[in-house]
Amino acid sequence: MTHEVFNQAPPLIGHDVADEAALLDGLAREGAGWAAGEVRELGLLAGTERAQEWGRLANEHPPVLRTHDRYGHRVDEVEYHPAWHELMNVAVTHGLHGSAWTDERAGAHVARAAKFYVWRVDAGHGCPISMTYASVPALRQEPELAARYEPLLTEPEYDYGLRAPLTKRALLAGMSMTEKQGGSDVRANTTRATPQADGTYRLVGHKWFTSAPMCDVFLTLAQAPGGLTCFLVPRVLPDGTLNPLRLMRLKDKLGNRSNASSEIEYDDAVAWRVGDEGRGVRTIIEMVNMTRLDCVIGAAAGMRHGVTTAAHHAAHRAAFGRALIDQPLMRNVLADLAIESEAATTLMLRLAGATDRSVRGDETEAAVKRLGLAVGKYWVCKRWPAHAAEALECLGGNGYVEESGMPRLFRESPLNGIWEGSGNVAALDLLRAIVREPRTLEAFFDEVDLAAGADPRLDAAVTDAKNSFTDTATLEFRARRVAERLALVFQASLLVRHGHPAVAEAFCASRLADDRGTAFGTLPPGPDLAPIIDRATPKIG
Repeated sequence: MTHEVFNQAPPLIGHDVADEAALLDGLAREGAGWAAGEVRELGLLAGTERAQEWGRLANEHPPVLRTHDRYGHRVDEVEYHPAWHELMNVAVTHGLHGSAWTDERAGAHVARAAKFYVWRVDAGHGCPISMTYASVPALRQEPELAARYEPLLTEPEYDYGLRAPLTKRALLAGMSMTEKQGGSDVRANTTRATPQADGTYRLVGHKWFTSAPMCDVFLTLAQAPGGLTCFLVPRVLPDGTLNPLRLMRLKDKLGNRSNASSEIEYDDAVAWRVGDEGRGVRTIIEMVNMTRLDCVIGAAAGMRHGVTTAAHHAAHRAAFGRALIDQPLMRNVLADLAIESEAATTLMLRLAGATDRSVRGDETEAAVKRLGLAVGKYWVCKRWPAHAAEALECLGGNGYVEESGMPRLFRESPLNGIWEGSGNVAALDLLRAIVREPRTLEAFFDEVDLAAGADPRLDAAVTDAKNSFTDTATLEFRARRVAERLALVFQASLLVRHGHPAVAEAFCASRLADDRGTAFGTLPPGPDLAPIIDRATPKIG
């Protein structure tokens, strides 16, 4: 024995991931308090060693593409580690993919958002879960197809394997939009769709990013005679033969490695039209908006994971004679990370609430969601990479090694900002929403003004945000700055109205006032940090 191991934090297992005041308070506030038991149940499972091991294994053993079988037949299958299937089974049986569409209770989309948030042991498998959830409103543009497929897409059963879709007990859906020459500019797509006598279409072309290629059906875009159109493409045809959708290769990605992302080619693939010809973007945008909400949820969940891991480490690690969590500068960093996390969580729950109410016909909430989702997607996803880097640094060298899980968290962090429209796309979408629907800006500021008079710094920031639209000549050039300002006043208004007073005060002091730094850990003196840090420190046992 040359030494004994001490002054190391114990594993962060055996805690309830859903034990978070901002989450549970927001769940009740947005009309889904009835789901608290389900959310806590899933949070307890997420905190177990077993679930965390599933996440590790699914990323340590990424999917493998098998284009042909041993005899030379084309099979186009992707093999996953058993841990992936465990993760998928939990997500599907808990309704993360479809319960919001079958549960008629108010707040169903909020409940689903909260469960998606706490089940964060692996980000990769969330991709097919999110796409399946988001496919329903797009598919409803073609009622006949929706009647056949929606019950299977919302069934809480994980029925893995390529078979004729309507013969399976349950289905998963993907989305296939971008092409190598266009990226976010889907109108530049070149894939062709030729109508057939039987009402189907035949697709010829390619897609540059098709994630989760073992899904049963995909919503895709192609150029029909009437213009860019949305189509439903099954992996297996009704007669049991493979649809000629060729998997060319899997992407070697920075993160999200448990999830397969593929390049595909349509070789006269059979497809069914969804919506009218020439209205493909309008049809599939319903799916895009839902997945954008999940980008915000995922980034908020990642921040919470980062700050709780950092706080747990600091509570059990001593340096220079004191626990890290008791040292002033570390407290500044931890509190700053916690503030950012709570602001993101509170915002994502408000957006989930707006989504739920807009689905139920509330036009004002639909307007709040339209603008709020664009600014939330831009800002929360933009903040996560810096947040993940700072949380990792709190662990020092221990955080830089793979066993800590923090490098995986860091590699995941840029994805949500890219998926469903990068920062520029999200910021410009904000401007397009205002031009097309001026009511959205009015509804947004009506929402923010509910906190008017509560904090002079917020009042000043709201005035500044309103004035940012006066110079229309430079508005596109300033789109990112405008999106940031709107996001900050939205978050601040929610925290002032509903958050813990210490969190609201520190947020306004550090995000809205002049005395602020750019890195995390630059909070000004004054705010009470004790309750902020306590709310972020996980309770084990």
